[in-house]
Amino acid sequence: MQAAGISRDDIARIYGTGSGENAVSIVAATVNDIRAMAKGGHYYYPKARTVVDVGAEEGRAAKLDAKGNPVDFAINEKCAAGAGAFIEAMAWALEVSIEEMGALSLEANNKIPMNAQCVVFAESEVVGLIHSKTSKADISKAIHDSMASRIASMIRRIGVNADVVMIGGVACNPGFVAAMKRELKIDNIYIPDDPEYGAAVGAAVAAAEEG
Repeated sequence: MQAAGISRDDIARIYGTGSGENAVSIVAATVNDIRAMAKGGHYYYPKARTVVDVGAEEGRAAKLDAKGNPVDFAINEKCAAGAGAFIEAMAWALEVSIEEMGALSLEANNKIPMNAQCVVFAESEVVGLIHSKTSKADISKAIHDSMASRIASMIRRIGVNADVVMIGGVACNPGFVAAMKRELKIDNIYIPDDPEYGAAVGAAVAAAEEG
């Protein structure tokens, strides 16, 4: 509220969404995750018809109508290999910070296939690549490509439209964004400022619409 220059009296209602939606007592109502991401993506980019939300725990995609309502969606079945936790685990295996992972992948010179679709097996594969003297940059790119392939496959189930918006904390990772562009064969992905709050913005939009 301080950043927005408003007081508590200026707030008409508070909605929640996401894994902590019921954890805050002041929340008046909750918004379905899919609806929240759809409303958030549409708020930032009204022309977009595909919104992707990739956070630490889950990856989701939604197809929107002209008013920002979800008409179809897909979820990554709660597998860590399609969420930020995968990159975090692989950063630990590479002994680099999670903040370094994205930039490191952009320095890669070679395309290294990564076949494992499970965090446990992928970690073993990374250790094997390290022992074979594969550069950390090439390994990081392989990790991002593997995750992007999984998310892109999920998006294709609902159809890829020309304008794609990405929200969620993983949208801050330049290596993952680059990998998604390659996988989807598109030149641009729209990412709002502070994408980790994209679904929260969608919940706020829903609260305003229902007021």
